[in-house]
Amino acid sequence: MVTKAVLPVAGLGTRFLPASKAIPKEMVTVVDKPVIQYVVEEALAAGINEIVLVTHSSKKAIEDHFDVNYELEAELERRGKQELLQVLRDIAPPQLKVTAVRQGRALGLGHAVYCARPVVGDAPFAVMLPDVLVEQAGHGSDLGLMTQRFADTGRAQIMVEPVPVELVHQYGVVDLNGADLQPAGHASMTRVVEKPPREQAPSNLAIVGRYVLPAGIFDLLANTAPGAGGEIQLTDAIAELMKSEGVEAWHIAGRSYDCGSKLGYLEATLAYGVQDPQLGADFRALLARYQAEG
Repeated sequence: MVTKAVLPVAGLGTRFLPASKAIPKEMVTVVDKPVIQYVVEEALAAGINEIVLVTHSSKKAIEDHFDVNYELEAELERRGKQELLQVLRDIAPPQLKVTAVRQGRALGLGHAVYCARPVVGDAPFAVMLPDVLVEQAGHGSDLGLMTQRFADTGRAQIMVEPVPVELVHQYGVVDLNGADLQPAGHASMTRVVEKPPREQAPSNLAIVGRYVLPAGIFDLLANTAPGAGGEIQLTDAIAELMKSEGVEAWHIAGRSYDCGSKLGYLEATLAYGVQDPQLGADFRALLARYQAEG
């Protein structure tokens, strides 16, 4: 059973400057919650309750967000604001355990994941990129289904999603040897290429930012040389894992939003805003008004 997830949050967030100069990009809000809170809620919905933050000295606000604020809770209770008090307590429910480890140098995603080894140990685990939101489809949690597939097969699971071919150079791209992969489906991966040129991309199926991996990936990362961009790439270790154990691609059934980019963040705000139970109707009316005004 997968109960641990590694969230690499040490990055500088340069794509989101100037907002990320003083505020961790993971703490930028979509509607009324920081992006990282949605990601932790996704983990909890998948049965994962141990979160390992691979962090940096400038990201203390993330740890504080998932800590208890006794003074604020006491003040809300004194004022009788029970609804707000419950909202606050729901950020870190009793079953959630958050541990932070430091990534001293920015040496790539593979290195960030490797930094979590002392906490994860010999258990299988998920990796969740905290600036990617995954909106669930009606069938349930994509991540939960990935962990179940891992339990059934013992094979690592990598979430993928089709992207326009002109954008493949921005992603890790998988090769399925021509397999027709449908939403909520899985297929064996034969190759993974980090940020390939358009003409060299094996497909348009890009890695979304959700992985379920065996603990054995740590030994592979320990021996992974710097790759694309001079960084230790998680995809290079996954390529080695394919040779020994096999790896499967999981086609997302929901939809992802890249909140690390400004346009992706605006799209997520729009998508989550119109669905918000309290604000959705008024937000849709506001959008209609702006559209009418041209």
